[in-house]
Amino acid sequence: MSGKPSLLVEEGENRVVWRLNRPDVRNAIDRSMVDALHEACAAAEAEPKIVLIVGEGATFAAGADIAQLRERGRDDALRGINSKIFDRIHKLPMPTIGLLDGYALGGGAELAYACDFRIGTPRTRLGNPETGLGILAAAGAAWRLAELVGEPLAKEILLAGRVLTAEEALSVHLLNEVVQPGDLLATGHLLADRIAAQAPLATRLMKAVFHAPRDAHPFVDDVAQAVLFETEEKHARMTAFLDRRNRKEGHR
Repeated sequence: MSGKPSLLVEEGENRVVWRLNRPDVRNAIDRSMVDALHEACAAAEAEPKIVLIVGEGATFAAGADIAQLRERGRDDALRGINSKIFDRIHKLPMPTIGLLDGYALGGGAELAYACDFRIGTPRTRLGNPETGLGILAAAGAAWRLAELVGEPLAKEILLAGRVLTAEEALSVHLLNEVVQPGDLLATGHLLADRIAAQAPLATRLMKAVFHAPRDAHPFVDDVAQAVLFETEEKHARMTAFLDRRNRKEGHR
């Protein structure tokens, strides 16, 4: 076993970059990486920050580690090793940004689907080839993908092995943007800058309300708004807005 960490974590003031660090196997997601992602999630839950996820080398994540998957049995499947970590990432307090260069297949695609935003490069490829290996996409794609791209296209990907190019993924909004590989991380940081410019608590509650079950609305919206109405930041931001408007109108 290599002593090299499978996940590199770079902390910033209002964001953190997670680097999938198994480039020799195209960042295949193994148990050590899952454990490292759980540890990183715990830190992002305790001190909420925007999360950017990128793969080392020219691949985001080519999938789960097939050598480990081949040896897993029924009890491993029922433990939901990958589905639990991707669901945890999806539920992180602050937005997550997947930076996808090269292949994002199988578990790598499901990790990308769990992110709030996805930015790719011209060589990005997204798909779920699990049925070709005698298994299914059980870590979120079976339901999350249809929410993202609609049932007909999701079935092509999940049941017929279709792999989307970057252009195709952009056209169905599975990718928010496509940039050159050298610009990928910088573009992710620009998006993080836009998010960080918003009120942090409002962003956290907006994300939580967005993902609340339909039956929870409108009550959950009203409760979240009630919390925000009482914050000093709401008052300060609205006062600043009105001051700017008054100054602008006073100069006409």
